[in-house]
Amino acid sequence: MSDEFEKLRAGLKANPAPDPAAKAEALRRAMENFDRHQETATKPRPNQDRPERAGVLTGVREMFTKLTTRGALAATASVAAIGIGVMIWPSLEGQKVTPQPTVPVVQEPAPAENENRLRQAETKEEFDDTAIADAKTSSDALGRAETVVEAAPMVMAEEPVIVMDEPSIALTAPAADSVATAKRANGNSPQFSGYAQSGIALPEAEIAPLPEPDTETYANDDPNPVKIVAEEPVSTFSIDTDTASYSVIRSSLTNGHLPPKEAVRIEEMVNYFPYDYAAPDAGEAPFRASISLFQTPWNENTQLLRIGIQGELPATDDRPPLNLVLLIDTSGSMDDPKKLPLLKQSFGLMLGQLRPEDRVAIVTYAGSAGLVLVPTEASDRATILAALDRLNAGGSTAGQEGLQQAYQVAESMAEDGRIGRILLATDGDFNVGIHDPEELKDFIAKKRDSGTYLSVLGFGRGNLDDATMQALAQNGNGTAAYIDTLSEAQKVLVDQLSGALFPIADDVKIQIEFNPAAVAEYRLIGYETRALAREDFNNDKVDAGEIGAGHQVTALYEVTPVGSPAILSDPLRYAEPTLAGDFAELGFLKLRYKQPGEEISTLIETPIPVTPGEADADANFAAAIAGMGQLLSNPKYLGEWSWDEAIGLANGARGEDPFGYRAEAVQLMRLAQSLAR
Repeated sequence: MSDEFEKLRAGLKANPAPDPAAKAEALRRAMENFDRHQETATKPRPNQDRPERAGVLTGVREMFTKLTTRGALAATASVAAIGIGVMIWPSLEGQKVTPQPTVPVVQEPAPAENENRLRQAETKEEFDDTAIADAKTSSDALGRAETVVEAAPMVMAEEPVIVMDEPSIALTAPAADSVATAKRANGNSPQFSGYAQSGIALPEAEIAPLPEPDTETYANDDPNPVKIVAEEPVSTFSIDTDTASYSVIRSSLTNGHLPPKEAVRIEEMVNYFPYDYAAPDAGEAPFRASISLFQTPWNENTQLLRIGIQGELPATDDRPPLNLVLLIDTSGSMDDPKKLPLLKQSFGLMLGQLRPEDRVAIVTYAGSAGLVLVPTEASDRATILAALDRLNAGGSTAGQEGLQQAYQVAESMAEDGRIGRILLATDGDFNVGIHDPEELKDFIAKKRDSGTYLSVLGFGRGNLDDATMQALAQNGNGTAAYIDTLSEAQKVLVDQLSGALFPIADDVKIQIEFNPAAVAEYRLIGYETRALAREDFNNDKVDAGEIGAGHQVTALYEVTPVGSPAILSDPLRYAEPTLAGDFAELGFLKLRYKQPGEEISTLIETPIPVTPGEADADANFAAAIAGMGQLLSNPKYLGEWSWDEAIGLANGARGEDPFGYRAEAVQLMRLAQSLAR
C-alpha cells in the first residue's frame, strides 16, 4: 500500500481537535447549501468555456484536476477527501460495505484554494444530480455546533464500483458513465488532458455509449403530380445516375426501421441496378436510348413508359490518365467504424483499379484543411496506403476550406489529356465555412468551369447530411453514392469505377412531348430534384447531369391513354376540343448532351411508338423497384397494390442476377413489409 493511502487512512481515523470558529463557519455553509438546493438553481449563462450540454464534463474535469493533487490529499481532511475516502474504503479493506450512520467531521479553516473547491462542488451546474454534495445538519450536531457534511452519496455493497489506479479514485457506475460520455463527446480535446496526466484510465469496455442525436437531412421534394397533356404536354428533366438513396434505404431497413420518407428518391433506387440495354454503335453518340411501353403493374388501365440510356464503355487502354484528389473528412463526426475506418478500406479497394500513370493526392479537412499526400503515381500503392492509414478523426468540419484546397491541388495537377476528379468522402456534416446547400451550389458552380469533376461518397448515419452531398454532386458535375458496407464499396469503386470517374457526356437533358390525341395524363416517377423548366432544355448554360463510361440511366413515366377509365381529372367545361393527331406516336423524345469540355450541345430526337408490348424481366424489375419506392414514401397512385405484389413481381424478374443485387432487393422488400406492419 502506498504512503498516500497510509496518510489518508490515518487522517480518516484521527480527527483534529475541534475549533469553535471552524464549527460555526461549517454550520453556516451547511445551512446555506441545504437551503439553496430546495429549489432548482438558475442555470449559468452558456459560453465558450461552459457549453449548455457540458455541465457535467466541466465539473468532473475540474474536480479531478484539483482533488487528485498529492499535497491536497495528504495535507487536509476536507469535505472532498472524506467523500473520496468513503468510496475507496471498500476497495482498500476488501470487505462488504453496509450503510452506516453519518460520521461527524469537524471542518478546519480551509485555505483559499480549498474554499474555491468547495464552492465549485456546491455549484449545481458543475455536477450531475447524483454527484452533488448534500449538506445536512443533525439535531445532535446543532447542540454541539458540529457540522455533518456528506461530500458524495454513500456507496452500497451491491452497487458496482470502478476503481482507478494511482491516484486511487473510485467512481460509481453512473458517475463513470457521465465521465466517459463527456470524453467521447470531446474526443482528444485538450480539455481531457488532465485525465492522462493524473493517471486515471477509463475502462472503455465497461461503458456503453449513449446514442447520438439524429440530425440527418435529405434533399427531396413532393412527388411529381399527374399532369394533363392538354395543359402541359412537355416534360423536361436532367438525367441522374446517383444511387445514394437506395443504399441509405438499405441501411435503414437492415438496422430495423423504415427509412425517412424524404430519403426515398425513386430514380436513384431504380438506377441502382444494372439492366440489359443496347450499347451505341461505333461512330454514334456516346450513349443510346431504348424505349419500351408496357402495362402498369399496379393499374391495368395505365401504361409505363420506360426510357433506358446506355453509355459506351471504351476499351481500357483508350481511357485517359486520371488525376484523382481524395478529399477526406477527418472531423470528429467521422470517428465511427462505419465512417473513417470503412472509408480507408474502400479507398484501398479502389487503388487496385487504377493504372500506373494515374496520380493520387490526398487532402483532409477537420478544424482546417491540409495536404496529406502530394500528387503520387498510383503505382506507389505503399505510400498512398500509408497516408490513408495515418488518418484520424477529430475536430470541427471546415468543409469549405477543404474544397478550396482540393480544387487548388487539382488545378496544379492539370495537364492536357488528363481527367481531373475530386472524390469527396464525408458524412456531409459541414459546420465551418459554407454549410448551406444553396450557398454551396454557388461556390461549386464557380469551380465547375475549371474542368475538374466533383463526386461525393457518403459514410455513416445519424448526422448524414444528404442535402449537402446532393448539392455538391449535382453542381460539381459528378455523382453521389452512399457506402454502408465494404460490398457497396466494391460495387461503386471497383465494379463501376469507370462510370464514377470517367465522363463521356455532360449536361444530359431529357424532354418528352406527349401527343394529346393518344395520352390524357402522365406523371414522371421520381426525378423531383432534377426537374427543369421547358425553356432550359435549349439553354446550354443550364447545368444538367453527366453520364460516365458504361453508365446507365432509367426513367419511368406512368401514362394514361385517352379514353381510359383511369383518367383522374374531369374535362374542363370551357376547354377547346382536342384536335385529332397521329395515333401512331405516343410522344416525341429529345435528348441534349455535350461532349466533355465542349460548350455547345448536340440534339438527339426519337419518336415514341404508341403500341405497348410485353414487359421483359428488366422492365418488370424496374417497375417493382419503383413500386417499392412509392410504398416507402407515398403510395397515393398504387391503389390496392401492396408489398405482396411488389415482392412477387421483383422475385419473378430477378433474371441471372450474378452479384445478388436483385435478390437483396427482394429481401429488403420483405423486411419493409414486416416493419410496416
